[in-house]
Amino acid sequence: MVGFKIIKKSKRSKARLGVLKTKNGVVETPCLVPVATQAVVKTLTSKEVEQTKTQILISNTFHLHLKPGEKIIKKTGGLHKFMNWKKPLMTDSGGFQIFSLGFGRDLNIGKILKYFPGKNAEIIKRNKQPKFLKITQEGVHFQSCLDGRKLFLGPKESIKIQENLGADIIFTFDECTAPLSSLEYVKKALERTHNWAKICVSAKKSKQALFGIVQGSRFKKLRQESAKFINSLGFDGFGIGGDLGRSKETMKKILNWTMPLFDEKKPRHLLGIGRLEDIEDIIREGIDLFDCTVPTHYARRGIAFISSGKINLRQSKFLKDKNSLDNKCNCPVCRNYKRNYISHLLRAKEITALRLLTFHNLYFFNTFIEKIRKKIKKGKI
Repeated sequence: MVGFKIIKKSKRSKARLGVLKTKNGVVETPCLVPVATQAVVKTLTSKEVEQTKTQILISNTFHLHLKPGEKIIKKTGGLHKFMNWKKPLMTDSGGFQIFSLGFGRDLNIGKILKYFPGKNAEIIKRNKQPKFLKITQEGVHFQSCLDGRKLFLGPKESIKIQENLGADIIFTFDECTAPLSSLEYVKKALERTHNWAKICVSAKKSKQALFGIVQGSRFKKLRQESAKFINSLGFDGFGIGGDLGRSKETMKKILNWTMPLFDEKKPRHLLGIGRLEDIEDIIREGIDLFDCTVPTHYARRGIAFISSGKINLRQSKFLKDKNSLDNKCNCPVCRNYKRNYISHLLRAKEITALRLLTFHNLYFFNTFIEKIRKKIKKGKI
C-alpha cells in the first residue's frame, strides 16, 4: 500500500505539494514518472536514471507479459530486483495498448489529435472494431507483435500479471478510446471500463496500491460520470486516461470537469501527458503525477531540451559549436561534454550520444519540475 499526504495547497491555482510514501521510498509531488517500458529507460542503467533526479518509474504490463513474461520476473524477486531499481515503481494495465495497437495504429493518431479529417469527423462508430485486435465485454484479444500468437487480456489477467510484476502502484484495466470515437462508441467503451474496474477491485489479492482510471473522451457528461463512479470504488489513487480531445484546451477542460469529483486526499495521475510546455498547466490543475516519453523519445532522435527551447544536435551547424548543451544546467553531461562532440557522435551513429542526451533530458525535466515545486512552496503558482 501507499500513503499520500498533501503538504501545501496553492492559493493561486489548484496546484499542490504532496508526499507519496511506498515501501520502496518516498516521492515528492508533483512529479514526472519517466517510462521504463520494458523494465528499462532506454540507453540508461537504473543507477544512471536515479542520478537524473528521477523518483519513480512506470513499466508496461503488456510488453513485459510478452517478454520475458511475468513469471520469470516474479522468480527473480519482482520487477524492482529484476531491473535493480530501488525506488518506487508503477505498472500500467495494458489498457493503452487497446488504443495504440488498435484504432491508434489503424488511423495513425495519438491521444491528442493533431488533425481532424473534416469538421466534427467521428470515424469510430458504436460497434466498430480495430483491424488487429478484438474488443469484447470480457477483455481484448490481441495478436503478439513478436510471433503472431493470439493472447487474451482482461481485468483479471491484467491484475494477476501486475501482481506478479510486483510494482508499488498498479492500474485498473481500461479501454483507452481514440479521439475520433463517436459519442455512442465512447458510451459503450465506458461501460466496459467501469465493469472492468469493479472486477479489478475484486480480483486484486496483493497489498499493492490500485489506481482507478477515468475515461469518457471529450464528453463532459461521460467524464463526470466516470470520475464519480471511479471515486466511489475506494481506489488508492486516480488515473485520468483515454484520449484527451482535439486540442490542449480540451485537455484542460477535461481536467476541470473531473478533478473536483475525486477524493482530494488521494493522488491523481495524468496518463501519457508531459510535454514541457504542458507541465506547469497540468500541475496548476491539481495533477500530482504524470508519465511521458518525451524526454527520452526526443533524446533518441538527437533533440536536447535546454533553457531557451530545444535543439537538434543532428544538424551540421552544431559540429562547430563548442558550448555545453545548456550553460544553466548542472548535469554531468553539460559539465563534461560539448555540443560539437555530441553532434559528431550522432552523425557517426554512435549510441553513446543517445545515452548522453537521454540523461540530460531527464535531468532537465526533473529540475524543471523541481523548480515548480519550489514556486508552489513560495506561493508563486
